[in-house]
Amino acid sequence: MAKKKTTKKTTAKKHATKKATAKKSKRKPNAAFMKPLTPSPALAAVVGAKALPRTQVVKKLWQYIRTHKLQDSNNRRNINADSKLRPIFGKGTVSMFEMTKLVSKHLS
Repeated sequence: MAKKKTTKKTTAKKHATKKATAKKSKRKPNAAFMKPLTPSPALAAVVGAKALPRTQVVKKLWQYIRTHKLQDSNNRRNINADSKLRPIFGKGTVSMFEMTKLVSKHLS
């Protein structure tokens, strides 16, 4: 008895249509994130006194944390505050998720 050869159905056509529809819709940045905010004096010591959007404040804060090696070595999600960050955070160690909440209190 001879075995019949089975062919695999390709779903390339389905994938192509999904990719095409995904490329059409572009996300617009939220205007609330792009609004320049002035940092408090404690936060200005770390990120500068110039008014910045919230996204740039967090970016500069992470640059400061990385250059001063303030991420906890055991749990990389935690940040150990130094003398400049302690007035902003209010405690010695915070999680990176908690950090953005605490920083938002220092922006107006």
